[in-house]
Amino acid sequence: MIIKKTKAEIERMARAGAVVARAHEELMEQLRPGMTTLDLDRIAEKVIVGSGAIPSFKGYRGFPATLCTSPNDQIVHGIPSADVVLDEGDVISIDCGAIVEGFHGDSATTLIVGGEDATSPEVRRLVRQTRNAMWRGLEQARHGNRLGDVGAAIEAVASEDDYGVVREYVGHGIGRALHEDPSVPNYGRAGKGLRMTKGWVIAIEPMFNLGTERTRTLEDEWTVVTEDGSLSAHWEHTVAITEDGPWVLTARSDEPAHPLSEAVPTY
Repeated sequence: MIIKKTKAEIERMARAGAVVARAHEELMEQLRPGMTTLDLDRIAEKVIVGSGAIPSFKGYRGFPATLCTSPNDQIVHGIPSADVVLDEGDVISIDCGAIVEGFHGDSATTLIVGGEDATSPEVRRLVRQTRNAMWRGLEQARHGNRLGDVGAAIEAVASEDDYGVVREYVGHGIGRALHEDPSVPNYGRAGKGLRMTKGWVIAIEPMFNLGTERTRTLEDEWTVVTEDGSLSAHWEHTVAITEDGPWVLTARSDEPAHPLSEAVPTY
């Protein structure tokens, strides 16, 4: 069942989204070679708790940490660890959630350790194109559009470079629960699927691989990796569908909260 949100509830979700945005901004500022993924987790938890919020992921279905940290061939759900040391040129997906007044915000970034010059043009393009695909999907999150419009917009970006589009893991509704209906695939046909209406809040999160779309889960029963060991990128924002268009509740200070009325960044 899809749970529509009132204007007041969406405003609460925007406050949760702002906390997540601050956590990501702090992580972007502090990320350096030699840090561990546990270091990143501690930074994010300090921001979230210090903002009076609650980490969404910690304890969720037994997950042990505040962040999901997934370097290189890890796609999603990597567990932060003092044993995972980040090297210059690594790519890392950082997924973060926070709860404010009972409502969740959820967002993910993929960063290059040491900056863009630390890796190859091919990897830089993967990260940028996955982010661009997220924005193309966010632009379609409008009253009267269909879920297939979101998936088709995302998939069209992936097809430019023949990236593997992960299918087992998709976007989702979000609200009082971290994961609600509907599922929001990163592929599809324009004009098909459920019709979106104002009051929906969804998380749009493309995951593109340099190789195969196929995945496998490690023995920890959380960490999802590419089947062929190729690199992966993952970006996510929480967006509310309003009568005035999409409102990106987790937008950071360098991003538009209203992508139909403000310039959408191209990376």
